[in-house]
Amino acid sequence: MSDLFKKPIMSNHLWVIYILSLILVGFIWYYQWILGLLMTVLLVASVYYSVKTEKHLMNETEEYISTLSHRVKKVGEEALLEMPFGIILYNEEFMVEWTNPYMSKFFEEDTLAGKSLSVISDDLIPNIKENKSEVWIPLHDYEFQIVIKKDERLLYLFDKTQQMEINKRFYNDQTVLGIIFLDNYEEITQAMDDTAKSHINSRVTSILNEWSTEFGIYLKRTSQERFLAVMNQRILNQLEKTKFEILDEVRELISDNKNVPLTLSIGVGYGEFSLPALGELAQSSLDLALGRGGDQVVIKEESGKVRFYGGKTNPMEKRTRVRARVISHALKELVQDSDQVFIMGHKSPDMDSVGAAIGILKIAEANGVDGHIVLDPDDIDTGVQRLIEELKESQELWSHFIEPEDANDRITKDSLLVVVDTHKPSLVAEEKLLSKTDRVVVIDHHRRAEEFIDHPTLVYMEPYASSTAELVTELLEYQPKNLKLNMLESTTLLAGIIVDTKSFTLRTGSRTFDAASYLRSKGADTVLVQKFMKEDLDIYVKRSKLIENTETFEHGIAISKGNEGETFGPVVIAQAADTLLTMSGIVASFVISERKDGRIGISARSLGDVNVQIIMEKMNGGGHLTNAATQLEDTTIDEVYNQLKEIIAEYFEGREEE
Repeated sequence: MSDLFKKPIMSNHLWVIYILSLILVGFIWYYQWILGLLMTVLLVASVYYSVKTEKHLMNETEEYISTLSHRVKKVGEEALLEMPFGIILYNEEFMVEWTNPYMSKFFEEDTLAGKSLSVISDDLIPNIKENKSEVWIPLHDYEFQIVIKKDERLLYLFDKTQQMEINKRFYNDQTVLGIIFLDNYEEITQAMDDTAKSHINSRVTSILNEWSTEFGIYLKRTSQERFLAVMNQRILNQLEKTKFEILDEVRELISDNKNVPLTLSIGVGYGEFSLPALGELAQSSLDLALGRGGDQVVIKEESGKVRFYGGKTNPMEKRTRVRARVISHALKELVQDSDQVFIMGHKSPDMDSVGAAIGILKIAEANGVDGHIVLDPDDIDTGVQRLIEELKESQELWSHFIEPEDANDRITKDSLLVVVDTHKPSLVAEEKLLSKTDRVVVIDHHRRAEEFIDHPTLVYMEPYASSTAELVTELLEYQPKNLKLNMLESTTLLAGIIVDTKSFTLRTGSRTFDAASYLRSKGADTVLVQKFMKEDLDIYVKRSKLIENTETFEHGIAISKGNEGETFGPVVIAQAADTLLTMSGIVASFVISERKDGRIGISARSLGDVNVQIIMEKMNGGGHLTNAATQLEDTTIDEVYNQLKEIIAEYFEGREEE
């Protein structure tokens, strides 16, 4: 027995009691020897009994501890060998030194001793070197959680396959809500007779019912143009693999009914949300799809990220002006309820931005409210320099232009802020103004992107429109009759339309000509527009240099990039892309260049066969199917060039798969 168990026969407190008792007996002997003798006999008997009992208890305790120690040792050995998880010891060279028997059932070899840890996974050794404490590794048909004890060179492997299956099943069974909307349904059916309307209804309903039956979706029509789709995550994954072919099936109705441009938009919401929250997420996704022109699917993830499918066609022009009239009246009421109106466009404003801002200024004046256009004098591109110089000649009009600092000082909570020709907070002329008032109106003709101004009071976004100037011109027509447009104001609006349509050659609908006609009747001078659009010889030469560095690729793609260290303005980059598009055999053009603000800019143009908007969105940009752009920070021209080529290659691979 070890020293641990070598204890005194009696405990210390008993010895103290006996010593005191002995002293007491001594006193009794002194006074009464007979009584003392009796007490002595009793004391000796008591000591003998106590010693014997204590020794017996000690022996029992020693025997119990010995037995327990043996059992614990045996259990430890069995646990090490029989535990339902893997244990691996490895050396400094990451070679296996020992494993418990549990690991043998996952490998054909009898033992892993002497083999590298890479036989378990190629990623295991790098993760150990990176001082990770835990990794998940697939092994054959199993999923393992590996706990790493680097100091002990020890691995614990826990089989989490069943847990992963449960998690996967839970994920696949999560509820997904979709809202399906028939684009332009009301407009295209209002002129139809009952027979034609019934035929369209029948065709669309039949296609959607077949689609829902094929994938196991619960589909319920909630109105003439709206459906509710209930599915789970597994079904959504299947739909994404097909890239939502239902969009193409509905669009094919156009071939049968050439005058019926009917398309489909779907907003999808999913994640670990309550059903009301999923419904709001689906509606938000649908709003984004419609804001981008329709004919597409928008899926909002739980994290807030957005995925897009479709969007292959240009938005169809709406023939009715009902919405324009409604928006115009709503804007009039907002203006009248405000103490003043502030208007701002995007950074480095173009003709469309300035023209639309002047149009909103006239709406404010017509309703008796002071208006101010926010313009940064240090952020004026050469493309609008002649326009600005002409505006300065008109003292009355120019007095309404203020700098961002002045706007920040003047704006109040009761002011109305109107943002034109953009909807991205990062692109507005003065982002601080967005937080200075709760009354914000957005008027834009670009397809809606993920980034959007928070909680706007009123939104008027029509991707079918040629320009924001066109939208604002229509709003002017429904304002009070005392509204007066002079020659310069109407010319500026017309210039915005002409520049954005490339002199009525791109994105031009019947309403574009109606707006131009209205402005012409108000005195718009087309000769003055041409004066605004004239360019300097230096700019022409710069653009030619950009075009000179053009490479052409398959599918009719042309990419031009400026030289390192040479900067170009956004207007020159855009003009170079437009010029390339006029060349024979080119269906899409991309121009890359350094900008004065240090960013790398890309301007993209297309004739319609290539959706440059989708390509630019993958580079954090946006725009239209035929006209898009982006700006990138902390990168180089060559890096952007290589990234663009990869994205274009992926784009065409996706189209071939479809």
